[in-house]
Amino acid sequence: MARTLLCEIVTPESILYTNEVQMVVATTPEGEIGILPLHAPIVTTLAPGEVRLRFGDHASDWEFFSIAGGYMQVHEDKVIVLADAAVAVSQIDCARAQESMELIKARLAELPAEATDERDEMIRDLDWQILQLKAVEHRSK
Repeated sequence: MARTLLCEIVTPESILYTNEVQMVVATTPEGEIGILPLHAPIVTTLAPGEVRLRFGDHASDWEFFSIAGGYMQVHEDKVIVLADAAVAVSQIDCARAQESMELIKARLAELPAEATDERDEMIRDLDWQILQLKAVEHRSK
């Protein structure tokens, strides 16, 4: 049996995923990084994008998560992804994400110019919705 890694994807709200995997691929600000068993210990920031988890030997044995950024820690045979927000791509509701985008855009148009903190937060929310929709589009090809 192939050596595995314990992978956890954690958000401020919950532990989203815990399982043994063969490989973790994540997006850092410098590009993608692949983690295999016995990888050197690291801590790195994660850019908004995708985390891919390989759990088997077949081409279809992958799970995909959309994350809004965060950190990743690798120590021995354990990978912890501390994500600002995360969702399994298979669980993304495109209609809901699209509806949220439209609501955010409408609220942004109504905000007074001096509400910069609210505007920044709403732009982050809008970017998160866009990221989720792109992940679904990319995986449905």
